Amino acid sequence: MADMIVRNARITTLDRDNPSATALAVAGGNVLVVGDEASVMAHATAGTRVIDAGGRRLIPGLNDSHLHLIRGGLNYNMELRWDGVRTLADAMAMLKEQVARTPAPQWVRVVGGFSEHQFAEKRLPTLRELNEAAPETPVFILHLYDRALLNRAALHAVGYTKDSPEPLGGRIERDAAGNPTGLLLAKPNALILYATLAMGPKLPPEFQLNSTRHFMRELNRLGITSVIDAGGGFQNYPEDYEIIQKLHADGELTVRIAYNLFTQKKGGELADFDRWSKMLKPLQGDGMLRHNGAGEMLVFSAADFEDFREPRPELPKGMEGELEDVVRLLAQRRWPFRIHATYDESISRVLDVYEKVNREVPFDGLHWFIDHAETISERNIERVRALGGGIAIQHRMAYQGEYFAERYGAAATRNTPPVRKMLAAGLPVGAGTDATRVASYNPWVSLYWLVTGRTVGGLAMYGDDNLLEREEALRLYTHGSAWFSHEQDRKGVLKAGQYADFALLSSDFLHVPEEAIKDITSVLTVMGGRVVHGSGDFGPLAPVLPRPMPDWSPVNRFGGYQGGTPAQVRAQFAQAQRHSHAPGTSCAAHGGGKAHATHAPARGGGLLDFWGAWGCLCHAF
Repeated sequence: MADMIVRNARITTLDRDNPSATALAVAGGNVLVVGDEASVMAHATAGTRVIDAGGRRLIPGLNDSHLHLIRGGLNYNMELRWDGVRTLADAMAMLKEQVARTPAPQWVRVVGGFSEHQFAEKRLPTLRELNEAAPETPVFILHLYDRALLNRAALHAVGYTKDSPEPLGGRIERDAAGNPTGLLLAKPNALILYATLAMGPKLPPEFQLNSTRHFMRELNRLGITSVIDAGGGFQNYPEDYEIIQKLHADGELTVRIAYNLFTQKKGGELADFDRWSKMLKPLQGDGMLRHNGAGEMLVFSAADFEDFREPRPELPKGMEGELEDVVRLLAQRRWPFRIHATYDESISRVLDVYEKVNREVPFDGLHWFIDHAETISERNIERVRALGGGIAIQHRMAYQGEYFAERYGAAATRNTPPVRKMLAAGLPVGAGTDATRVASYNPWVSLYWLVTGRTVGGLAMYGDDNLLEREEALRLYTHGSAWFSHEQDRKGVLKAGQYADFALLSSDFLHVPEEAIKDITSVLTVMGGRVVHGSGDFGPLAPVLPRPMPDWSPVNRFGGYQGGTPAQVRAQFAQAQRHSHAPGTSCAAHGGGKAHATHAPARGGGLLDFWGAWGCLCHAF
């Protein structure tokens, strides 16, 4: 019999044998039955929770096949999000308010998730505007993978002076006297951007637990119930997985996570995977937290940076030998793997290696895939198919399309990536975001991009030959992504026996005007048969979440993704102002503001020692 029944819904099941329904029942964390109301209600008992969906659209829980949740969760409570903000004026008003709330020596940081093209003004703030808004509080603003803006206080905090060395693959912009202005540029290596960010304060473990819970609840608010975590620089195993492991042990995960392990040291990649593959069996874990193999970084020499303001980088000549050693080890130990590859030229060389290893150690059904693949050719799509691989796509072009079109032209932009050709070839294709830095974590922006082919700035990139129907796009974000964690038989479709993961939407994705897709949220999100998010009439069904820590957290003041029109954003902002805490208010449990976060360990000797003579590229992802 049913633990929960949702009735009076318009259910898109994505089950080809039963594509639509009006009710579903849940038992033991799985879907029990999906169908008409009479047949489903037959499974009700006196103890069944019955939820009236009010005629809303209900879909399988969304599954982001490439999101940096574990890293993002550790920092979420410290970050002011400009994701979705429609005007620079609103963004700067948020910044100024957060500056007033942030106690010394903490920073105000906007760490990606937005593009200057989303603003009505079509520009970033100037350094003068930053310094006027925050004369004393350090401010760090990361824009995609191309640049960071620092005010004078931030430059002082990180110790950049006229004597600071120039980074490899990056640039510290300077004035006529040689002093840093506050603009840091990737040329095209983003090392300088992320190494600088890493110098800022960090949250203590208790706050990181709270921060990760709030980030997961924010994902739940958008209908996400699963992600595949792509690892990241300075995300070493097992120490940097302690927070997520504790949340799992305490039963506090509200998003299913399959995690890949990302090599941490240039020149030590093979040693990393040799050590980890002796610690973890392939796919070790359970339905809430499980290992998913290697990547997205397999070897640093294979990384091609997707700063479309810069020319395409050429991979070094020694890449093939390094990659071959790692992939052979992974294939021998039956570890699935993924690799970051933006350009077709890089993909060609990677596939040369894969084909060679496969002849010696057959992949034989091992799930491997390429991440991004914006410019992959039809020939390489066929090579991926022949080797049994897949492609995980993300909406990075929604944030960088203008830069790509300016450099390569409108014709080249029309198939970036060529999603239709991938599907026509029969490849597994999963959708995602690559959040939280290079793009927003909002899946509805990604779905909007797949359906319309437009950037967040409104540029129409694709023709009809590279656009998806709405249900087709939804399938990539649910059942399509499940293949990439070997869970295609457990999630992504609402039918008996699958996980009871689903979202009830604020508006009907299948029928709202295209521009309204970006502002869809979930009013009720269920994962494994338990409510993990509710809003409006469904709010009382959701578990109570502790307030964000520290008390001055931007999440306390602004939340996460800023949906709605500029007028709605301003109204929300004004309402938040009326209910805000006094600037610098201390946390009742932990005393003054200075206790809320700690600085990164000092790296004596300055910039050169901090970056290890430019040997590490960890911060570039």
